[in-house]
Amino acid sequence: MTTHFITAEIDWQESPLKLHQAIEAELKKRGEPLRWAITSVDEEAQTVQVEAVVTRESETTVST
Repeated sequence: MTTHFITAEIDWQESPLKLHQAIEAELKKRGEPLRWAITSVDEEAQTVQVEAVVTRESETTVST
């Protein structure tokens, strides 16, 4: 299992609950989220930037 630092741009949602769900769904595509934070908001583009740490299964396997 490895950890990765990622950033994602998420479309603004009409409610905080929907925004939270959209963020979680996007992060799940990239791994299992450990923690995340909204680091900036672009009101003109109606997006938020999220920084997160996710874990993923290692892509290589070790034989014993």
